[in-house]
Amino acid sequence: MPSWWERHGVPRLIKCACSQGQIMKLRSQVVPQASGDVLELGCGGGINMEFYDPARVARFSGLDPSPELLAMSRAAAQARGIDADIRGGIGEAMPFESGRFDTVVTTFTLCSVADPAAVLAEIRRVLKPGGTALFLEHGAAPDAGVAKWQRRIEPLWKRIGGNCHLTRPIADAYARAGFAVDRRGARYMPKTPRPFGWVEYGAAHAS
Repeated sequence: MPSWWERHGVPRLIKCACSQGQIMKLRSQVVPQASGDVLELGCGGGINMEFYDPARVARFSGLDPSPELLAMSRAAAQARGIDADIRGGIGEAMPFESGRFDTVVTTFTLCSVADPAAVLAEIRRVLKPGGTALFLEHGAAPDAGVAKWQRRIEPLWKRIGGNCHLTRPIADAYARAGFAVDRRGARYMPKTPRPFGWVEYGAAHAS
C-alpha cells in the first residue's frame, strides 16, 4: 500500500516542481504541437492543459497512476471546457487500442515510470503509423562531473520524488525503441542545480 507521502506529498511536490517558470516556458514550446487524437501520458496535475491548441486537437485522452493528480487533471480539463477521457493506469499497460493516436505527449514522465523500455513500446503501439511522440524530459546529463553527482543523488531522490530518476537517457531511449528522433533542444535549465536541470525535448516519429 502506498505510504502517506506517496499518496499526498509526492503529488503536491510534482505539481510544484513541474510548474516552475522555466519549465512552463518549455511546455509552451512543446505541447501546442499536439494535433489530432491526442494522448497525454502522465497527465496528472493538468499542468499542460493550458497549452493545448483546441483548433488542432480533435480528441484528448489522458493517463496517470495517481488518483490525487488525476483529480487535478480532470478539474483543469473541466475549467477549460475540454471534453477529456482521463483514466487511471500505467504506461507499461495502456488501456487503449493499438494504432489509435496521432500524437502522444510525455512531459517529465519517463523519469518515474517503472520500465521505460516497456512504456516506449506501448507508445509505439498506440500511435498510428507515422504518428508523433512529443517529449520534454529531464535525465542523464552529458557532462561527466554532473553525471557523477546524478548517480550519487539518485538513490535518495527516487525515494523523495516518487521514483524520479536522474540518470535515464532521453532522446537515445526513443531511438533505441525504434523511433526516428528529432531532438529540438537540449540544455541545462537556468537557475536549477545541474544534476536536476538537464532537459531534452523534441519529436519522435513512429514508423
